[in-house]
Amino acid sequence: MAVVVEHEKRKHEILAKSLDLFIDEGYEDVTFQKIADRCGITRTTLYIYFKNKREIFIWSIKELTETLEVKLREIIADEKLSSVDCLDRVLDVILDECEGNKKLFKILLVYLIQIQKTGENAGKRISRRVIRLKHLLNVILIRGQEAGEIKKAPIKTIIDMIYSLLESAVFRLAVAGDENVDESRSLFHSFIENLRA
Repeated sequence: MAVVVEHEKRKHEILAKSLDLFIDEGYEDVTFQKIADRCGITRTTLYIYFKNKREIFIWSIKELTETLEVKLREIIADEKLSSVDCLDRVLDVILDECEGNKKLFKILLVYLIQIQKTGENAGKRISRRVIRLKHLLNVILIRGQEAGEIKKAPIKTIIDMIYSLLESAVFRLAVAGDENVDESRSLFHSFIENLRA
């Protein structure tokens, strides 16, 4: 009797186990064989799903960001929240994810430096991952300004400020060695309070 393989389920399992492996060992030390071993499959089977380690890493990050996006969309859909409270909750969830994945950010930093060494634009890769986040922030801010809950100010400027604060939080976790995002969280809350109309 033939074994039925749920390919999508297996692909998600490979990505989850691979991400754990990248976090445990770092991007540079992970090999295609180590990924196959962690997943309990052969390299040949792994090639059915992914062509190389880099593709697995990119898909793992994509899956992580998509999971975060689902959480953020649920918050934004809560019509009981004011726009300011919605923005506050969204940023809290993002900071929680940053704090919970600080080891991953260190690995991402190494990965981005490697990309840059090849001549590829690492900034473009980052932009592709955060464009949806910026869109969600845009939705909250427009709704807040239209409802008179958020001060009238250029939305792009507000989003750029929020994104700069997020970059600072990630830098503190990945490079400066901060253990938590308490200081960043405090800055965010102050910034959001100043947006209140």
